Amino acid sequence: MSSSTNRPMLNKVPLVTLAFWIIKILATTVGETGADYLNFNLGFGLTATSLLAAIVLLGFLWLQLRQDRYVPWIYWITVVFLSVVGTLITDNLSDNLGVSLYVSSAVFAVALAATFIVWQRTEHTLSIHDIDTPRREAFYWLAILFTFALGTAAGDLLSEQMGLGYAFSGAIFGSLIALITIGYYTGVLPAVPAFWSAYVLTRPLGASMGDFLTQAPKQGGLGLSTATVSEVFLAIIVALVIYLTLTRIDAIEREAQGAPRD
Repeated sequence: MSSSTNRPMLNKVPLVTLAFWIIKILATTVGETGADYLNFNLGFGLTATSLLAAIVLLGFLWLQLRQDRYVPWIYWITVVFLSVVGTLITDNLSDNLGVSLYVSSAVFAVALAATFIVWQRTEHTLSIHDIDTPRREAFYWLAILFTFALGTAAGDLLSEQMGLGYAFSGAIFGSLIALITIGYYTGVLPAVPAFWSAYVLTRPLGASMGDFLTQAPKQGGLGLSTATVSEVFLAIIVALVIYLTLTRIDAIEREAQGAPRD
């Protein structure tokens, strides 16, 4: 019998399709605008917002970990709240503790690299096609949390502290993702580093989009309501998740690989 950390399951994450990247970018934007809405518009404050988001995240993460296969709505709600919590971790370090964005970016980059090193040495793969044991899934979610925190810090560093603005910063991150995509499809970049590099960069891209849409014009934004942006993007995410749940187009190949191994 396998130990609990090696209990076999069907793959717990979706196929990486266009829908995957659309939902991921929208989820990162909602993480930015949703956190701002709770913090500022509803007056929860940073500490209360952080505690509330962390509690909700733990609930959905517990639900996700109890599954033995990929369930779209559970998976993507977990991603959305990881995005919110990742944003709030960086915000707390910057606003409450006065940690420089240079420092937090470096710390989260080291934490993410350390996660990948331990994951690789333990499981001998970083592929998301092999998230089929509880231990691999734990590494996966820890890595994703650090990608959100790192992406938030790096995005704020460029757009705010370096003064590049939200639109220009978003263009930079979008261009880097385009280069990674070209590198992957031309065979220059292997699949695993290409995926994780793009995954990190979608966070500051989504955050820059969210800030550009919601920040006041005098701060370089369009001044749209954080509630409106969050609601519209959440509606798109829900529609896509319903579509994926009904069609199973991002899970069929995973489940066709066979039953869980002993």
